[in-house]
Amino acid sequence: MKNFRGTTAAITGAGSGIGRALAIDLAQRGANLAISDVDDSGLAETVGLCEGHAVKVTSQHLDVADRDAMFEWADDVANQHDGVNMIVNNAGVTLGATFEGSSIDDFEWLMNINFWGVVHGTQAFLPHLRAAGDAGPEHSHVVNISSVFGLVSIPGQSAYNAAKFAVRGFTDALRIELEIERAPVSTTTIHPGGIKTNIARNARLTDSMHDVGAEASDFTTEFDKLARTTPEKAARQILKAVERNRRRALIGPDAVLFDIASRLPAGLYQRALIAGGRRELK
Repeated sequence: MKNFRGTTAAITGAGSGIGRALAIDLAQRGANLAISDVDDSGLAETVGLCEGHAVKVTSQHLDVADRDAMFEWADDVANQHDGVNMIVNNAGVTLGATFEGSSIDDFEWLMNINFWGVVHGTQAFLPHLRAAGDAGPEHSHVVNISSVFGLVSIPGQSAYNAAKFAVRGFTDALRIELEIERAPVSTTTIHPGGIKTNIARNARLTDSMHDVGAEASDFTTEFDKLARTTPEKAARQILKAVERNRRRALIGPDAVLFDIASRLPAGLYQRALIAGGRRELK
């Protein structure tokens, strides 16, 4: 997709953060928008920020973990906008807990949103993206948000790591399949580093974080210190990756460091994390 003007983009988790920044940036570029979130007030605010650019904006309260609701929304978007050219599966949550300190309910809650939400969104929109790609001069696009935690494993983030590694593998495999058949749809996996969003403030945290040298009470503060990239900058980098049809995009300078670490022998970076966690426990 070299030009977003006149296209329609659907974005989940658009009530704040990267989702909102993407919606605003795309509206400024002349793209029509279908946005969703479980946060109705945040979603309404995003709609207001996108209006005034002579584009069509529709919104929907949506839990991405609800497969039927996702398919219904995808059909509604295609009908209301006369097609759809891009889906950004952005909605996500986080859980700060060791594996043994996680309840199965918390683990499933995160996986249902961060992994199954991506699968639901991709599956629901893919037929509409194919139709738009067949009818238009350019490919349609699936943008799936993974994380730097889809590159490197981190103690206290077993559920989040599992979901984000899964998003990476799923999206890579889908792209290969689409290219084999020369489909009019492409994919990009996004690996954001620390982005200044509300995800840490909305995290589920348990005291088991202490067992790996971290404190649940410090989680938000430490995240804010590490989050160096604004959502607006992240949005620009994501859209550039779509324009260039990249397979993966690293968002933020810390993402580059995580990518380098992921290429080292596994024992090397893991031993460094073990040593750091043990120092904190002393």
